Amino acid sequence: MTSAADRTFRALSRRRFLALGGGLAATATLGACTSDSSPAPTRIGPASAKVAAAEQARKKVGASTVDVTLTALPADVDLGGVRVSTWAFDGRIPGKEIRAKRGDLVRVQVHNALPQETSLHWHGLALRNDMDGVPGLTQDAVKPGGSYKYEFTVPDAGTYWFHPHVGVQLDRGLYAPLIVDDPSEPGDYDQEVVIVLDDWLDGTGQTPDAVYQNLLQNGMGGMADMASMPKSALLGGDAGDVTYPHFLANGRVGNQPQTVVGKAGQRVRLRLINAGADTAFRVGVPGVTMTITHTDGFPVTARAADAVLLGMGERVDVVVELPSATTALLALPEGKVGFAQVVFKVGSGSSPDVSTLMADFLRRPVVMGTALAATEQVLLPAKNPDVTHELVLEGPTGKYTWTMNGKTYNPAEGLVVREGQRARLRFVNKTQMFHPMHLHGHTFQVRGQAGGGPRKDTAVVLPRQTLEVDFDADNPGQWLAHCHNVYHGEAGMMTVVSYVE
Repeated sequence: MTSAADRTFRALSRRRFLALGGGLAATATLGACTSDSSPAPTRIGPASAKVAAAEQARKKVGASTVDVTLTALPADVDLGGVRVSTWAFDGRIPGKEIRAKRGDLVRVQVHNALPQETSLHWHGLALRNDMDGVPGLTQDAVKPGGSYKYEFTVPDAGTYWFHPHVGVQLDRGLYAPLIVDDPSEPGDYDQEVVIVLDDWLDGTGQTPDAVYQNLLQNGMGGMADMASMPKSALLGGDAGDVTYPHFLANGRVGNQPQTVVGKAGQRVRLRLINAGADTAFRVGVPGVTMTITHTDGFPVTARAADAVLLGMGERVDVVVELPSATTALLALPEGKVGFAQVVFKVGSGSSPDVSTLMADFLRRPVVMGTALAATEQVLLPAKNPDVTHELVLEGPTGKYTWTMNGKTYNPAEGLVVREGQRARLRFVNKTQMFHPMHLHGHTFQVRGQAGGGPRKDTAVVLPRQTLEVDFDADNPGQWLAHCHNVYHGEAGMMTVVSYVE
């Protein structure tokens, strides 16, 4: 199968890629933003001196170096009594966690033992543009049998993760957490658990490539088991395009979960990551109130919640106090059938009955990430935007085409910003489905919330709703903005935030 990303990459010749890297390629779209008497702006590409200068400014004297080697390869993996053939980093799902401190230099040597080209995107990090992992825009894809070294400074503490940015490879097992610690954080908890959620179909008689091809050829009603689209009142409409036989928490199916041993009264920090391709999760510990402390790595005003919603690509940190009996964190695929869980074993108690937990949990109110409020120290200074770009989300047109502003992804076109500007993105969702919109290389602040909305890099835009976000253009380069439903993005719902000079 030849995916849209493959076709786009092949359309960019090596010569053109190098021109983009030097900031020399100016497109008709960019040129149209200037008057006839003004020279067309040039893109600040990944090989620009401005990108190198921004990275140099992030470096800290005496910082540590974290060296990691990863091999992406085909693997047979046990998901808890369910064996699948998939692709994974070093044969693990999730891949091994990378842990660093704020300001550290991270060096990751990636070996590609897959039958396809691949790359690594460092989701949520405001890193250097030439390390962002988007073939055809920031780097050449890593060919089968090839290797690539990613090297970058991690500027902000928080919960992040990494995954490929080629085709629909994200919907296999190629993902892992990246946790950046802040040495000055007080750490008011006794234990920390990272939980990666996923929707799973690879190796169960289907592959993501085959599912995507079927969507392109037949639309969302093309599969017999997809005749009735999942719906969610919480999400305001359609809840996904793909039917999944399994949902995972830390690589385990729901009825064979990971067990974490704890003690009654312990405070546990949960770092929750939604690595799913097409599924939002409703997450919580039934009967236990969580305290939300962070979203997408950045602190928020502490908020009590029974449940949180995580769109694809979103992360939430919460603190819970373990009760006196064994309990579980539940992750319910919103609008879909199934569950994932992690059991917290307290004392000698047996695992709780999931159906009993689920019945009560579904009645509890749910907090969405966009409804949180940033803490004062991470609020953007008040400022009117220097530039505003509207991104109209539409689809599916034809059988399965998703667009922004009436166009599918073209890496040679972009939304122009200049270094030092305050930029505003206005996402206008004209579809019947939610879209978790993700901006590479930056965090933005969600507008319209009392006291200042949260700092995020991925935010759910509900059907027929508009969401505005602001960011400071302080990280030069060429950066994707796209829907983090991997099938929507691959079918066209991506664009470029393009720094020019």
